[in-house]
Amino acid sequence: MDIDDWREEIDRIDLELLELLNRRSRCAIEIGYIKHRMGLPIYSPSRETEILENVTRNNRGPLENDAVRRLFERIIDESRRAERLVVESLKENSSDSSDAAEGN
Repeated sequence: MDIDDWREEIDRIDLELLELLNRRSRCAIEIGYIKHRMGLPIYSPSRETEILENVTRNNRGPLENDAVRRLFERIIDESRRAERLVVESLKENSSDSSDAAEGN
């Protein structure tokens, strides 16, 4: 394979990664809804530790564990952000509903 072939392969992999990251984000959003209903906090340090331990334990390289950890920390940060946006939206909507019920 030449450089163009490898770049095409990377482009295909990037699109696969994009799809997987969006699937993961949809899962995180659903978890955000559940956490909101259950009154749970968005941030769960023990769950994040569990995820990081899982991905580094299963890493077969060539990425080093520190690199995998950094990548997943960023992915987790963005998932937490998506959850937070959902919860904020739910709170705003429930606040708007309360205001309407009170005649405001």
